[in-house]
Amino acid sequence: KNFHVFQHPIYEITDKTLGLIGGSGIIGTAVADVALPLGMKVMISSRRGKLPPGHKYENHPRVTVAPLEEMLSVSDFVSINCPLNDETRHSIGRKEIELMKPSAFLINTARGAIINEAELIECMKEGIISGAGLDTQECEPPKDDSDLWTLPNVFLTPHIGWRRIETRQRLVDMTAENISAYLEGEPSNVVN
Repeated sequence: KNFHVFQHPIYEITDKTLGLIGGSGIIGTAVADVALPLGMKVMISSRRGKLPPGHKYENHPRVTVAPLEEMLSVSDFVSINCPLNDETRHSIGRKEIELMKPSAFLINTARGAIINEAELIECMKEGIISGAGLDTQECEPPKDDSDLWTLPNVFLTPHIGWRRIETRQRLVDMTAENISAYLEGEPSNVVN
């Protein structure tokens, strides 16, 4: 008998590679802040091939920058941390998932529509990758008849971190600070 109800393989993450899509922004950097002390290697996808000048991990020995295709092919875990826009909508689909290791996990805590959900579902049914952790979905919550509910290799969470009162207050404070900085001619948290 097993003493636990979690019937999926458990992996040690030391020396595993965490690939970050949107990894040079505030959230991606915070994810790296957690992964590195746990012994992970971090690979950030970038079309420019380098981190922005002055980025805190610019010369870190366990942080590398690579094109998306390379990052997908070597990562044990891939975390999506980029904003949703016309360029990123459905930017992760079958083609990208098939580049990943069969043992890899795809994690989305950003926006659901960054992943082509229909293609993800088919890949998960076929066992193309080991698993997916989805804190966001295209439709939240997924429709009652969505296969996401029943796939044994997909883990769903309700994307409710923002609902805590402290989080919402921090959001209001940041908005006020951003407006003040803009009015003073020193915009902050600018997304280019």
